[in-house]
Amino acid sequence: MKLRHAYFGLSVLGIVLPYWQLVPWLMQHGLHLRLLFGELFASRVGAFFGMDVVVSAIVLFVFIYAEDARLALKHLWLPVIATLLVGVSLGLPLFLYQRQRKLDDASE
Repeated sequence: MKLRHAYFGLSVLGIVLPYWQLVPWLMQHGLHLRLLFGELFASRVGAFFGMDVVVSAIVLFVFIYAEDARLALKHLWLPVIATLLVGVSLGLPLFLYQRQRKLDDASE
């Protein structure tokens, strides 16, 4: 199995697992953003994880920008949108998949 296939599989997990938790919450509360962020930051532990994800997303955006300058990757809007709509759990492995595809193509 190639590394890019592993990244693709992790991308699938990165969308399935977070939405497995979010969809039932949305079914119960709807798209109530104030309540969503209120519950996320209701405890120090939740705030820890929330801030960790925000910082990780910012680092991912910087990494995407830097790797684009180095490798001239295509369709980099996909992992950015994926990160904003789902989170780093999807955006990072999706970006790594795209990056690995480019690296694999260059080595063949």
